[in-house]
Amino acid sequence: MKINYTFLFLIISAWPLYYLYQHQLGAISFLVLAIFFFLKSMKELKMIKKEEKPDDNQPKREKIKQNSR
Repeated sequence: MKINYTFLFLIISAWPLYYLYQHQLGAISFLVLAIFFFLKSMKELKMIKKEEKPDDNQPKREKIKQNSR
């Protein structure tokens, strides 16, 4: 999700979450935001792991043993 969409979602959801907070239901708004940011961070983690994963096409280096005489 692009950063612009994230800000747009937070701005649009700010009024309903504030309404819940004013009616002593702040735990629900906190839970919604926690789930949103958890899903966003898991998506970012998947992208990072995909970038760091080495390609299987590269040949692996073999260690050469030296005889000690």
